[in-house]
Amino acid sequence: MPILPGPGSPRSSAYLVAAMLGMIALPAALTLRTVRVSSVIDVATPNPSPYGYTVSLLLFIVPIVSIAFWLVPSERVKISKSSFLRTIAVLFPMGVILDFFFAHLFLKFPNPDATLHITAPAIGGGVPIEEYVFYFTGFVAVLLLYIWLDEYWLAAYTIPVDDPQRTNFKRLLQFHPASLLLAIALIVAAIAYRHLFAPDLPGFPGYFTFLVLSALGPSTALLPSALPVINWRAFSLTLFIILLTSLLWEATLGVPYGWWDYQPSQMMGLNVTAWNHLPIEAICVWIAVTYATVIVYEIVKRWQSSGKKARHAFLG
Repeated sequence: MPILPGPGSPRSSAYLVAAMLGMIALPAALTLRTVRVSSVIDVATPNPSPYGYTVSLLLFIVPIVSIAFWLVPSERVKISKSSFLRTIAVLFPMGVILDFFFAHLFLKFPNPDATLHITAPAIGGGVPIEEYVFYFTGFVAVLLLYIWLDEYWLAAYTIPVDDPQRTNFKRLLQFHPASLLLAIALIVAAIAYRHLFAPDLPGFPGYFTFLVLSALGPSTALLPSALPVINWRAFSLTLFIILLTSLLWEATLGVPYGWWDYQPSQMMGLNVTAWNHLPIEAICVWIAVTYATVIVYEIVKRWQSSGKKARHAFLG
């Protein structure tokens, strides 16, 4: 019996996406680790980036508008509005939970002049209104990009909405033990790394734990049902576009200019020195978001395509 699934299978496609990410991440990580001194941006000038965080939201808003009002209509791409809205309704609360309950633990905002000075509700004194817009537009941008790639640019690899592979299933909720074991392993590894390499850092790697649970929680309950219908080529391209955008945002703009920063006590302690000591969590966040978004969307789409009641579709 073969150890790995055959070429072209959903599982082998998932492994291929992980391998592609590894091909880029490994040499990049090794190169970045050679940097021992961070370049320092002179932010002594008062208000070095006026409304920078606010304007930077265009990095998500412009792709959203372009895809929704230009690319999709011009190519007559059909999007299930119900599946789209239900997916956002499931995912956006993750961003709300992060900002409302945990922002005071995980994040800080040292440069308020980069925002509109409008404070949104959150435990610990509130957050800039841009934070909620950031996560909402982020989820929408990821989802629209994946849908457009899936339905048009890489449509040759999509599973049609009426395909039996999409509509025929016993139940959508299926336990995936490998995802649970991976989540446990990642959290234990984060705690061990902190204990061994950052023993003087107080606190707990809470932000990394939150990201792992946000990504691998849906995967633990839904991946076996999502695996056969995910367009892995569309997923990989979505992941790389979003990851490159987020690195531009985080490493070049957000953290160096104080639009936001991270609380060391809630981080793992593994930082990228060359990127202004950017925590590894800042790189992981949009990998987690993209992974969770695609899984939830494909599950919602399978449910909607089947025509079954929610209880029947998810529980059998």
